[in-house]
Parts: sequence; structure tokens; C-alpha cells
Amino acid sequence: MNKSMIALIAAAMLTACNNDKADENGEKSIQTTDENQTQTENEQQKQPTQTETQTSPKHEKWSSLPEYDKITEQIGNEDYTFNKETDNDGKRVFLIELNGEKQYKTVFVKNTNRLKIIKINGGGEIYNGIIK
Repeated sequence: MNKSMIALIAAAMLTACNNDKADENGEKSIQTTDENQTQTENEQQKQPTQTETQTSPKHEKWSSLPEYDKITEQIGNEDYTFNKETDNDGKRVFLIELNGEKQYKTVFVKNTNRLKIIKINGGGEIYNGIIK
């Protein structure tokens, strides 16, 4: 962590101290150093993927649920329809459809945070784990 902090400070100082003149097009040239390049690569790795950042309008009311991210990670973020079958103190069950056909069943056990995802048409269980 100290090395990344030092690299970040060095990159900020190099950027702030860069007094290069504007080039012919009026754009300021930026000096590239190993620290700047490493910082840029680290920032790109931390950026969420497109499926993580885009929530389908149909999913907005479900996206705040603790199991939602893991479900979309496992099955993709297509235009699925989430149909709540059960939601009580112990568990929440969804039937997930695509184009009117049931594709997946999810069972989230609330007191243990265990999520099971089952592909209905012959796929069987595709995920069974505890989510954080």
C-alpha cells in the first residue's frame, strides 16, 4: 500500500509540475512516466465492467438486493424479467424469465447469505455460495 501511495503522490507531483508548452493543435502534451502508466493501468482495472454499471430498467427495483450483483454476474445482464415467487423472513425466491420462458430460479437464504442459482432447462445448479 505504501508503494502505491508513493506512486500516486509522485504521479500527482509530476503532473502538477509539468510546464510543457501547448503543441501546434493547442493541446497540452503530457509527459508519460512509468508511475503514470502504472496508475492508469490500475485505474482501468478498478473500473467496473459494462454489465456492472448498466442496470436494465426492468431490474432497477431489484438492483439494491444483496444477491442481485451475483445473479447478474452468473447469468448475464440481458433483459431478464425477475418474478418474485417468495420473499419472507427466511428466504427470497425469484423465477427469472427471458422472452416469456423461465430460465433460472434463484434462492437467497437471508440468515446465511447463501445464494443458489439453478438453470431450469437442464442446466442444473450453476451457483451455490455465500455472498458478502
